[in-house]
Amino acid sequence: MSWMPEQPDSDTVPAPAETDATEPGAAEAEATEAAPDVDSQIAEAEPTPVVADEALLASVDLARQALLDVTPAQTVGSVVGHLVEGEHVLTLHFAADLAGYPGWHWSVTIARVGHDDEATVVETELMPGESALVAPDWVPWSERLADYQAAQEAIAAAVSEAELAEGDDEDEEDEVDDDEELDELDTDDDDPDDGDADDQFDGIDIDALDESADARDEQHDDSDASEDSDSADDSDDAHDSVESRDGDDTDDSGDA
Repeated sequence: MSWMPEQPDSDTVPAPAETDATEPGAAEAEATEAAPDVDSQIAEAEPTPVVADEALLASVDLARQALLDVTPAQTVGSVVGHLVEGEHVLTLHFAADLAGYPGWHWSVTIARVGHDDEATVVETELMPGESALVAPDWVPWSERLADYQAAQEAIAAAVSEAELAEGDDEDEEDEVDDDEELDELDTDDDDPDDGDADDQFDGIDIDALDESADARDEQHDDSDASEDSDSADDSDDAHDSVESRDGDDTDDSGDA
């Protein structure tokens, strides 16, 4: 007897899932219809420009009076502009006629709660304009110290490099001087006129002295020779004179 699997009842068989029969054209149409809604949301998200409150614009006397409480009247000029801070908040700008503050202006902020409320002064201050001379932006001490240390290190490095370069130049100059001295020594050894230079001592020409001494010796020898010759001549003359006298004496004796 063979085994046969049981067949499920037709009533319990699940029906096939229904597929999405939406066509591509229908999806594009739905996207197109949804686009205007996105644009409207973006338009609603953009802020609406705030219009200046006319009542606040007309409160110039109130703002000027607030300035007179903090500065003399001659330092407050005319209204030069305004800035809308909010729906019922406005800042009026007055020219600042202060010596040493070119380009600055007075600023008075006024506001009111609702349309039926009166304007009140919020604050007054002296503000720089675009052409005003102002102090540089504040820099923390830690950053300023770091910049100072970096500048000092750069200066030290520059000084060190300059010293090294100067030392190299001095070494090169010393080498050049040594070479020149050696060349001079070599030139002196090869110069045949060095003997003349060596014969001079403290500006005295030794050779000239020697020549003078030799000349004096020659003169002395010549003088001695002349004296000897004169002496010999005198001796000969004396001898001749003696012989002459002796001859004369002999003749006299013969005559006698």
